[in-house]
Amino acid sequence: MATNPPPEDDIRGTPKGTAPVPLSVLDLATVGAGTTATEALRTSVRIATDAEKRGYHRYWVAEHHSMPGVASTSPAVILARLTAHTTTIRLGSGGVMLPNHAPLVIAEQFGTLEALAPGRIDLGLGRAPGTDGATAAALRRTERLNEGADDFPQQLAELTRFLDDDFPDGHPYARIHAVPGPVQATSPGGTQSPHRPPIWLLGSSGFSARLAGMLGLPFAFAHHFSAQNTIPALDLYRETFRPSAVLDAPYALIGVSALATDDEREARRQVLAAALNMVRLRTGRPGLVPTPEEAEAYEFSPMERDFIDSWNANVIHGTPDQVRAGLDDLQKRTGADELMLTANAHTGEIRHRSYELIADAYDLPRL
Repeated sequence: MATNPPPEDDIRGTPKGTAPVPLSVLDLATVGAGTTATEALRTSVRIATDAEKRGYHRYWVAEHHSMPGVASTSPAVILARLTAHTTTIRLGSGGVMLPNHAPLVIAEQFGTLEALAPGRIDLGLGRAPGTDGATAAALRRTERLNEGADDFPQQLAELTRFLDDDFPDGHPYARIHAVPGPVQATSPGGTQSPHRPPIWLLGSSGFSARLAGMLGLPFAFAHHFSAQNTIPALDLYRETFRPSAVLDAPYALIGVSALATDDEREARRQVLAAALNMVRLRTGRPGLVPTPEEAEAYEFSPMERDFIDSWNANVIHGTPDQVRAGLDDLQKRTGADELMLTANAHTGEIRHRSYELIADAYDLPRL
C-alpha cells in the first residue's frame, strides 16, 4: 500500500505576529541542581501547552542519553503525554537517533503518535548517538558504533518503507506491518487517504544536509552547537535539493540557543550556568545544570574560559528586544525558513518565561 506523502502544509508554517518566519520550540527537559526530572518534565508540558497558546508552530523533543541534566531520553514517551495536553501545535522529535533503534520500533512508536494526534506529528531523525561511545554501545548492543552511522541511508529507507507499509513483494519484510500504520487522513473534499508523519533529517555537518537535499526532505540544522557549519550546510542542502513528492522547494529550519529574561544581567547569569554544564559534559563530567551562583564562583581554567566565550557567542540572550534583534539578524544571515528555539537555564521557570517573553517581543497572538 503506497502512502500519500505528507502535504507541504505539514511542514511549512505561517509566521505569526511580526516574526519573519515561523518560531518553534526545541526542548531538552533540562534538570537543574536542586530540582528533579519530574519537575523538568512538568515544565515541558507547561511549555508545550503555552507555546501552542502563543502561536509557536511546533514543539520538538531531543533524544539524549546518560546525561543527568537532560530528561528527554525517550521522545516518543514525552510526545505521547503531550498529545493529551495540546490540540493544534505540531509535536515531534528533534530528533530520534535512528542508529540507536530498530526502524520497525520507530515506525510503531510514531505510527502510534500519529494515531493519537493525526496530522500533528513530525519525525526528525539524526545519525549521531546523542551520547558518549560507551552509552551508544549499550544502546546498540555492539562495539561497532560507526556501522550504524554508515548505514544511515539504508536504515532511513527501511524506516520509510515501514511507515508507508509498502515493502515490495518478495522483500523479507513484505508481510511485516508497523501497527498502527498510516492514518486515514480526510481531505477537504471528503476523501480519505493514508497519511503518516513527515520525515525530517537533522544534522550538524554536511552529511545529512546532502542526503536531505537529494531526497527532497526538510532539513533541520543544529546551529546551537555547530554554528560554524550552519551556512555551509544550508548552502549544501539547497544546492543538492531535488523536488520530491514531499517538497517542491528546500525547507530548512535551524535550532537556536536563545534565552530572554526580564533583566539582561539575569540572562548572562543563566547562560553562564548552562555553559558550565556544557564544559562538564564535554570533559566527561555530565551532571545537573548548576545554579548561576555556582557558575559565578567557579574558577575557569584559561582553556575552559576560551570554550565558554566561544560557546556563549552563539547563544542569543538578553532582554526580549535584544533576543529578537539577534534572532532577526541570524535569520537574515542564514535564510532559514524557520527558527527553533531552545532555552537552557537552571530552572524551568526561567525556560518557560523565556518563550513567553520572546512571544511578546514578536507580538505572537494569544490563542
